[in-house]
Amino acid sequence: MSLSRRLAAEGIGSLLLAAAVIGSGIMAERLAGGNAAVALLANTGATVAVLAMLIALLAPVSGAHFNPAVSLIEALRGSLPWRDAGVYAVVQVLGCCLGAVLAHAMFDLPWLQSSTHVRTGLGMWLAEIVATFGLLLVILGHERRQDAAWMVAAWIGAAYWFTASTSFANPAITIARSLSDTFSGIRPADVPGFILAQLAGAIAALLVARRLFDTARASESPDAP
Repeated sequence: MSLSRRLAAEGIGSLLLAAAVIGSGIMAERLAGGNAAVALLANTGATVAVLAMLIALLAPVSGAHFNPAVSLIEALRGSLPWRDAGVYAVVQVLGCCLGAVLAHAMFDLPWLQSSTHVRTGLGMWLAEIVATFGLLLVILGHERRQDAAWMVAAWIGAAYWFTASTSFANPAITIARSLSDTFSGIRPADVPGFILAQLAGAIAALLVARRLFDTARASESPDAP
C-alpha cells in the first residue's frame, strides 16, 4: 500500500475519531442536564462505536493507528519504518486537531478554543499509563486481525470508566482535546504530563508483550523444542 494512501487513511481516521470524541461530549453535556455520569456514558458509547468502525474499515489500508504511541511502538518493533512512523504521527496530530475544529463547527461553537479543564496529578498520570498500557497490550497481543476492532474499542470503553483520566491513551487526541473547552477538554498546560505518561505506558506494554506473547507463541510453534 502506498504511503500516500496510508497517510490519507490515518488522517481521515484521526479526524473522524477526534470529531466523535469531542462532538459526542458536546452533545452529551447539552442533553444530560448536568448529570455527568449520563454525559460520560453517552460520550463512551459514541467513542466505542466510531473507534470500532474506523479500525475495521481502515486497518487494511494503514493499520488504523490514529495514535502516535501506536506508531512509535510499531517502529520499535520493526513493523513500521521510522520515517513512516514520524509522518504518521504528524498526520495523526493534524487530523485530530482538525477533528476538534469540525466538532466545534457542527455545534456552532468558536472553531479555535483553549481548554480550561484541569486534568493533572499523580492519579491522572497513573491512569494514563494504565490506559495506554492496556491499549497497546491489546494491539500487540491479539492474534486475529478481525478481533482488533472490538477488542480495542472494548478496552477504551471500559477504561473511560475505571481510569481517573477517562482514558485518553493517545497523544494526538490529547493535543486535540486541549483545543476544545468542552466536556472532553484538557488544559494545554496538562498535555505534556499526559503524553509522557502515555509513552511510558506504551513502552511498558511493549516490554511485557515481548515476554508474554512472543514467548508463548514461540513455545506453541511446531518447530519449538
